[in-house]
Amino acid sequence: MSVNTIYDVALAARVSPATVSRVMGGQSPVSPALAKRVHRAAKQLGYTPNRVARNLRRQDSSLLALIISDIENPFFTSLVRGVENLARGFGLSVVLFNTDEDLAQERHHLAVAAAERMAGVIFSPISERESNIEPLLRHSQPVVSIDRRLRSASIDSVTVTNVKGADEATSHLLDEGYRRVACVIGPLYTSTYRDRLRGYRQALRRFGHTVDAELVVDGGLKESGGYEATRKLFNLRKPPDAMLVTNSLQAVGALACLKDLGLSPGPELGLVTFDDMPWTRLVTPPLSTVAQPNYRVGEAAVELLTKRAAEPERKVQSLVLTTELRVRGSSVKHPPPAG
Repeated sequence: MSVNTIYDVALAARVSPATVSRVMGGQSPVSPALAKRVHRAAKQLGYTPNRVARNLRRQDSSLLALIISDIENPFFTSLVRGVENLARGFGLSVVLFNTDEDLAQERHHLAVAAAERMAGVIFSPISERESNIEPLLRHSQPVVSIDRRLRSASIDSVTVTNVKGADEATSHLLDEGYRRVACVIGPLYTSTYRDRLRGYRQALRRFGHTVDAELVVDGGLKESGGYEATRKLFNLRKPPDAMLVTNSLQAVGALACLKDLGLSPGPELGLVTFDDMPWTRLVTPPLSTVAQPNYRVGEAAVELLTKRAAEPERKVQSLVLTTELRVRGSSVKHPPPAG
């Protein structure tokens, strides 16, 4: 039997592709019995990671390009780890590029990936319509978009349920009894933030609330944007009594602004933010969050990339992973009595 992908080994060993990758890459601990099963299946099928790498690469490269939009955004930390861990099982090394939300930088990094005939590219496109992957497609290099959709080309993608996440967060705040819920949004040139805004508006309408335009404020993508957006909201004649903040860097700025204003999240001011970062459980009160499966996004992107390399003519796949609302003290208007 000829084996071209990690999936054949996973099927034979009755484990996930990620487990095969961990065993072959010598990464995080796997039980000896499980490792033995994987190695036995790989030997029987004649599988080696290097063979998979040869099927992926177009020239002599065993490099995989991972192009992200903001290296400072903690959202990408575990995502990058997911990409690297699974790619290692395919005998590939990951080269990380940062575009800093700059189209010129993005074009440069995509051009480098094309010129070096890298094994494939996983990237977070800056613009749905202006990000251009044509140089990669000309060389038949597999490409997967993550976090954001791309309309300028038909390629595989991995995103999350942004509409659902924002809807659930907003609905939770309204259920708790907050009535004037604001939204600190990110740049609407990306599908991610348009979807989150859609979910926010969707929940308001379902609860019979009108969508008040002055309660939707652009917070950019950094702490400073979150700070300024929060300041603008609390300078309103009628400030909000709750906020949905749509990324964790904005949330840092929002919390700093609230502190300067002498305010804090909790019963009088509900707060939910996207991204369940470790620090969100350490502040007082702990923050309610919309958790994203960041690590799994990275793994899924590698899986789609390798499938595309093995079957170039396969139908384009758009994988949407599920977010999860995690309720903590920052969004509970009526906490249960102690004891």
